Amino acid sequence: MLDLHSLDYQVADNFTQERLIARLTMLFGGLALVLAAVGLYGITSYQVARRTSEIGLRMALGADRGNVVRMVMRSAFLQAGLGLAIGIPVAIFGARAMADQLYGVRSYDPVSLLIAVAVLLGSAAIAGFIPARRAANIEPMTALRTE
Repeated sequence: MLDLHSLDYQVADNFTQERLIARLTMLFGGLALVLAAVGLYGITSYQVARRTSEIGLRMALGADRGNVVRMVMRSAFLQAGLGLAIGIPVAIFGARAMADQLYGVRSYDPVSLLIAVAVLLGSAAIAGFIPARRAANIEPMTALRTE
């Protein structure tokens, strides 16, 4: 029996393994993004918990909620910026090392790099805003009484 298929079907059938590897890579990249965001949230939340009395003192001396949110967000973005400063050169070096294995893709793709940076900064903003909002809602007298 003849098994006739179109050229598009035959080409698509030849790339099933590559498509599976691409999907797994995308899944692991998404998992890494979630782990990075959860880690940043955990560190920022821990810092806010450790600095509760300091934040309460700042608010008792007249700092408004916006200043507290900016202080906590600055810390979160500093950590994300440090991670990006280390990660971007590693990503560029890794792409150049694998350039011969990538078909039709340049070793340095600035659009993809900018999209990755934007997604990471967006996740850092979300992960940092939750503890920042909680820090801004600290009641000064309650924070000063706890130790």
